[in-house]
Amino acid sequence: MTIDNLEAAGLRRMDDSDIAAFLSNQRVGVLGLPTEAGPYMIPLSFGYDGDRSLYFTFVGGSASRKQQLTEAAADATVLVYKVESMFHWESVLLQGSIEAVPESEWDDLADVLDGAWRPEVFADAIEKEDVAIYRFHIDEREGLRHAGLPPGFEPE
Repeated sequence: MTIDNLEAAGLRRMDDSDIAAFLSNQRVGVLGLPTEAGPYMIPLSFGYDGDRSLYFTFVGGSASRKQQLTEAAADATVLVYKVESMFHWESVLLQGSIEAVPESEWDDLADVLDGAWRPEVFADAIEKEDVAIYRFHIDEREGLRHAGLPPGFEPE
């Protein structure tokens, strides 16, 4: 079944402004990095600059597998989604490139990164561990939304 077929059931493609609004209100997603064995998936918290980039922080230093794979990746994928019910969900798939942000730029990103969600254990670790900040530049984006019951659906 294609997306076009599912539009009759209430599925809708998101335009650029819908995607930007969605990313502005979300703080977590899944980063997919390429490996020989298939994608390496990492849950992450991010800040969105309102334009074409996500920013995220890794804690743990260069010995971390996620940081090694991120440094080696030319391209990556990020999936951001929100599910309220089987008839109410949104999903944005982003394709792009990743680069380390030089420490000299970190202060400029404080407002963007302040919105990122972090479990308390990570907030504490940031004070004590090696930290790296990365920019995910969005090259391609696609969003889907389903809001409401499909035509002809009768709740019990």
